[in-house]
Amino acid sequence: MEPAATPPTLMGLSTYLLATIGRTARARLADRLAARGFRLWHMALLAALADFGPHAQRDLARRLSIDPSDITKLVDELATTGCVERTRDPADRRRVAVTLTEAGRAALAELNAEAAAVQDEVLAPLSASECEQLAGLLGRVFAGLGGG
Repeated sequence: MEPAATPPTLMGLSTYLLATIGRTARARLADRLAARGFRLWHMALLAALADFGPHAQRDLARRLSIDPSDITKLVDELATTGCVERTRDPADRRRVAVTLTEAGRAALAELNAEAAAVQDEVLAPLSASECEQLAGLLGRVFAGLGGG
């Protein structure tokens, strides 16, 4: 039996290709992160703290578009591993600040290496200049959607 062929109508849709490639890349990355005991949301939280500095927990939830109850669970999980620290704001005891630790920076470096490896696998059919061009184009599309 022949393998199923993707209908040419779908192959002509960039949105279909992006979705399919995205699902494949996300699954591969999720597997690699899981092997290290992390999920993609853990990586996103660590990256936000590394890039933007300490955050109030509720501001971190807003920045990452994560429900506040979910951010609490993620922060709890990362605090348990020593990747982040939580402190109460002395001026407002309801406010919890989240800070990246050195262990968190080290974990993020490992997760970034895993993400780069997945990216290299997925983009292997492209040359280095094509990868740069694709990154630029995707960045423009992302910005056009209000991202970034």
